[in-house]
Amino acid sequence: METYYNPEDLGKFGTIGEEAPVLAEKFFDYYGAVFAEGALTQREKSLIALAVAHAVQCPYCIDSYTNDCLNKGVSEEEMTEAVHVAAAIRGGATLVHGVQMKNVIKKLEL
Repeated sequence: METYYNPEDLGKFGTIGEEAPVLAEKFFDYYGAVFAEGALTQREKSLIALAVAHAVQCPYCIDSYTNDCLNKGVSEEEMTEAVHVAAAIRGGATLVHGVQMKNVIKKLEL
């Protein structure tokens, strides 16, 4: 099945730095440091990444972090709950921006 996002492209992510190796190295160093064990476990960070991937709607990240979560022992129930958390935050953020709309309406009513 053809899709806009080719799952095989995920494996090519490392090539993104071919034309800007210094910047890519800085990004990948930072990325690696972010996901290293720290105050949060690598398992917790993977679960957060999976939820964020859904919020930003990145199919490559969803693929990658679903696999990573499974490899780190995260259950489907935990992953599903994390996705619901992301959906609630994104939905709430959308709704709270309605206050901006209401502010414009009130301003124009004067």
